[in-house]
Amino acid sequence: MIQKIKAYIQSELTGDSNLTLSEDDDLLGSGIIDSMGIMKLVAFIEKEADIKVSPGEMVIENFKNLNAIEEYLKSKQD
Repeated sequence: MIQKIKAYIQSELTGDSNLTLSEDDDLLGSGIIDSMGIMKLVAFIEKEADIKVSPGEMVIENFKNLNAIEEYLKSKQD
């Protein structure tokens, strides 16, 4: 799933499918994506993972980087 999210960020949110993106790159802090991009990313994750992200879960700690997203998704499966 994380590879699918990574590909989405690269192709849809940055428009650069050749962008090198590591699991611990700060998505917002480094300017890879902006706040609107985070909203699009959350919508993509909800659809692809078939989950609902509550407003209380929509915090930077859950979506800061790919590692955080992966941990968040694991917590939703428990």
